[in-house]
Amino acid sequence: MSRVAKNPVKVPGGVEVTLGADIITVKGPLGVLSQRAHKDVTVERKDDELLFAPAATTHESHALSGTYRALIANMVKGVTAGYEKKLNLVGVGYKAQAQGDSLNLALGFSHPVVHKMPAGVKVETPSQTEIVLKGIDKQVVGQVAAEIRAYREPEPYKGKGVRYADEVVILKETKKK
Repeated sequence: MSRVAKNPVKVPGGVEVTLGADIITVKGPLGVLSQRAHKDVTVERKDDELLFAPAATTHESHALSGTYRALIANMVKGVTAGYEKKLNLVGVGYKAQAQGDSLNLALGFSHPVVHKMPAGVKVETPSQTEIVLKGIDKQVVGQVAAEIRAYREPEPYKGKGVRYADEVVILKETKKK
């Protein structure tokens, strides 16, 4: 059985959780997030905690109960504190500039790369080589960071490219004669 689902999700003050028949809504100071409920997972509210349990005895329902517990916990954290991803540009001439809801990147191509931000994600560039993505939905923030990194992944010989702030690139040694 899933051990993740056994831990209750604490609902802090100022956060409203609405348990509907087919949708779970979390509303907090930063915004509102919704998640479709699954028929194999039962969600109960006791005081300021959410409890998750499998509705059936199948392997899938046990796995889904842990998954939904993690999703709802991420939603609660997102509407209270939000999520943030930092990216760094490493390479000569690599630059980033935020303009409204788009990010302009100069990554050594013959053309500039313009990445449009989806709704709910804000982008900041504290310096020309730093990108900070902020939002309340963990999945969307992570997906946007992965899309930006995919434009120019760090190469293994010099380490040039777009990398996460905490990413460690292991450099290969060049071929010797």
